[in-house]
Amino acid sequence: MEQRYFIAIVPPEPICGDVFRIKEEFATNYNSKGALRSPAHITLHMPFLWKEEKEEQLIQTLSQFNFSDTTTISLHNFSRFGERVIFVNVLTNEVLTNVQTKLVRHAKVNLQLFNQDESMRGFHPHITVAFRDLRKQYFLKAWEEFQNRTFSAEFPLKDFSLLKHDGKQWNVFRTFAL
Repeated sequence: MEQRYFIAIVPPEPICGDVFRIKEEFATNYNSKGALRSPAHITLHMPFLWKEEKEEQLIQTLSQFNFSDTTTISLHNFSRFGERVIFVNVLTNEVLTNVQTKLVRHAKVNLQLFNQDESMRGFHPHITVAFRDLRKQYFLKAWEEFQNRTFSAEFPLKDFSLLKHDGKQWNVFRTFAL
């Protein structure tokens, strides 16, 4: 049976908890609960389907990915995509962009994952706090509050995670050191 997976950087605590509380604010104050169905994360490879019986191959191949550059991921305030998505900004970082590019290439070459077309979307690292289910009337009120709200955090880029969907939400399934 096929399962849904994606690859992301999951910030450490207390950052994950801080972002979760912001997502809870959106659920409570703006009726946007969708972002609660995944931990705080920066997507490196968008969701894909994979046969569960071949999961060990997926894990083994991802564990072979190595990347030696180090960097600090900096989160700074909030931004938006259109009038539906509000997110925590991830400051532009060449090392982060390189790790994403190389990981997508690794997945394409070694796992034949072709669903991520970088040329169509580009890589815009962010941590979503409200999306899809944030209705326009709530979006305007939420953006009025969050466009000037501050948020700041940093963490070292040490690993990435494979997340798996359990039918209701996304969970960290495996974490791989860089």
